Amino acid sequence: MADSASLLFNPRTYDPEHFDPETRRLLRATIDWFEARGKRRLIEDYRSRAWLGDFLDFAAREGLFATFLTPASAAGKDDQRWDTARIAALNEIFGFYGLDYWYAWQVTILGLGPVWQSDNAEARARAAELLAQGEVFAFGLSEKTHGADIYSTDMLLTPDGDGGFLASGSKYYIGNGNAAGLVSVFGRRTDVEGPDGYVFFAADSRHEAYRLVKNVVDSSKYVSEFRLADYPVAPADILHTGRAAFDAALNTVNVGKFNLCTASIGICEHAMYEAVTHASNRILYGRPVTAFPHVRRELTDAYVRLVGMKLFSDRAVDYFRSAGPDDRRYLLFNPMTKMKVTTEGEKVIDLMWDVIAAKGFEKDNYFAQAAIEIRGLPKLEGTVHVNLALILKFLRNHLLNPVDYPAVPTRLDAADDAFLFQQGPARGLGSVRFHDWRTAFDAYADVPNVARFREQADALCTFVETAAPDEEQSRDLDLLLAVGQLFALVVHGQLILEQARLTGLDEELLDELFAVLVRDFSAHAVELHGKDSATEDQQSWALGAVRRPVVDADRSTRIWERVEALSGAYEMGQ
Repeated sequence: MADSASLLFNPRTYDPEHFDPETRRLLRATIDWFEARGKRRLIEDYRSRAWLGDFLDFAAREGLFATFLTPASAAGKDDQRWDTARIAALNEIFGFYGLDYWYAWQVTILGLGPVWQSDNAEARARAAELLAQGEVFAFGLSEKTHGADIYSTDMLLTPDGDGGFLASGSKYYIGNGNAAGLVSVFGRRTDVEGPDGYVFFAADSRHEAYRLVKNVVDSSKYVSEFRLADYPVAPADILHTGRAAFDAALNTVNVGKFNLCTASIGICEHAMYEAVTHASNRILYGRPVTAFPHVRRELTDAYVRLVGMKLFSDRAVDYFRSAGPDDRRYLLFNPMTKMKVTTEGEKVIDLMWDVIAAKGFEKDNYFAQAAIEIRGLPKLEGTVHVNLALILKFLRNHLLNPVDYPAVPTRLDAADDAFLFQQGPARGLGSVRFHDWRTAFDAYADVPNVARFREQADALCTFVETAAPDEEQSRDLDLLLAVGQLFALVVHGQLILEQARLTGLDEELLDELFAVLVRDFSAHAVELHGKDSATEDQQSWALGAVRRPVVDADRSTRIWERVEALSGAYEMGQ
């Protein structure tokens, strides 16, 4: 049985022995750099909005980004590969110490996406060299007027008569746009209509025709607006043209959005150490705050939700790494990590904040910035609503039409995830098939709240078969999103159970976690019942899907004791 602390990242005890020696060294070196910097300096840098120059110098000296973000096909050293398992581990560490550090890394990943998908050998070699020099990258997709609506880009490329172009236009909300050695910019040709006119090209933020306008946020994150004015785009700068450019944009977001879940986990872990330690040592009305039943419930709920976030995300890594042309299940689990895990992170922070109250505002604590930064992750790389609408495309096949797949093992091997840059056309989501979700639930049929949640999941299948939205209702996105929340819970529970089986998680903790999920499903069912366009059949189904978790006071007390043991387990040095 794992203790509470071993399930959470703790810099004092962290030793990722499942990774190769160089990966372990780099992860440990990163932790040591932050710990040596100390909490006071980290918080002051956050409050003063200081650019991350010292951190990027450290990353350059260690070859951190080059080692983790150069795929084997472009590698100059043996340890360089694109390995989603170790990328996820580094996301968690960055989130733990500050989202500003994660953001510089995240937008570098996005900027590299179109390059590593490109057949342009010269551009790929240039990117590999820039990484080796410690440069960061940027992803020039969004625009002020259109957001990330890539159908409507106003970045225009006019042919120059020599096989190249002159690019003019602006981009908005572009991370690292102030310092990127290479910016992957999306635009369209003025001489070609329709999707065949799309272009992805490489730009240099230091070029005289590249004008940095401003940082659009009040933060150390440099989220830039920039403008190009007759920027010369040579044939060697072209990464993709036509429909391939469109696909590269969407496939890059597929790769990048996965990183949000583990960053959210890191934020919650650091905040939890602070919150539990404070609550355990705070005396109110003559006794510790943690003596109050509602405080214990809130902190326990926060803890089991965080464990669920970790279990789901770790299992999703396996499907991401095992994906291929004939297995695209990751296309469901990926938006789930972005949408479901990050919104769970918000709930975790809110539960803890309700306990520590005013302490959560204090400037000398990590929690104050965690409470702000956790809000951003559900809103990056597509809103929650966009990703909920996306997962609905998989609902019927996932719930009702399973097929056989070979079992996907835990993927912590030192392999290069080459398929992520060979995803191909970004379409055909409705044809993606899945293994039977019931198998994961069957393995824990004796766990009371897993069984109770299974009743709700089966009820959702009945809803899809007998009361699904008709053609007119399918235009009511508000109602569909409520259905999406119910479906997301089933998928969330499935991967949690799969990972629990692979890691030997004890059933008592799982039971407490699924008690929370039963409550969540009931709440979303009640929400569906109240939707304006819900039919009488749908309303009746919704109330019939409400369940009460199986209550076990002794179990809850034992899980609380694990949470209480987090008090003093980690505190960052000053």
